[in-house]
Amino acid sequence: MTREPSSAVQDYLKAIHGLGGDGALVSPNEIAGMLEVRAPSVTGMLKRLAKDGFIDYESGAGAKLTPSGVAEARRVIRRHRLLELFLTKVLGLDWSEVDAEAEALEHAISPRLEEAIANHLGEPHEDPHGHPIPTANGEIRQRNLTRLSECRSGFVTIREAADDNPARLRRWSSLGLKPGARVEIMSYEELDDIFEIRVDQRIVRLGSEGLAGLRGEPEA
Repeated sequence: MTREPSSAVQDYLKAIHGLGGDGALVSPNEIAGMLEVRAPSVTGMLKRLAKDGFIDYESGAGAKLTPSGVAEARRVIRRHRLLELFLTKVLGLDWSEVDAEAEALEHAISPRLEEAIANHLGEPHEDPHGHPIPTANGEIRQRNLTRLSECRSGFVTIREAADDNPARLRRWSSLGLKPGARVEIMSYEELDDIFEIRVDQRIVRLGSEGLAGLRGEPEA
């Protein structure tokens, strides 16, 4: 029976994937920033991952996931996102709480429990924040989304919300800025960096920082 990689290895592979390492080189500094660790420890782990065949690593250039690295990263991502959805839909936790809980649980559940959760949820396509859930075969749906902070006018359907800031998630929820919401960018004041946005029948005013992490599909 093949032994699963350690939690630390899984965290690194997931971080590299999240930074685009399934298709391009990711720098050690980017990885250190995402994982909030010191750069020297990143270098040591990257050498280990390269030795184990999970990444291609060039000192001074960066790391890129190998096919086995992509498969392992997406397996962990699938568990994480299934757990987030289970915690919200079945246990009733708020979408602002589930990232940290899923982070702790993703390393502990068995493949059998993962399959049971997926079956119970009907093999879902997205987590509570709108992020695509990889299939059991490791396939993940690619979408061409635009940051709301880059839109200046017109209608946008929100598709994804970054899940790394609980306070911001609670704020977005209170304003109706959640995946599936169709909003109108009514105006943008460049001097003050303020967007005026219609959400249902409500007008909200937010700066770029307040929209950071929201991505969607602008209408033509």
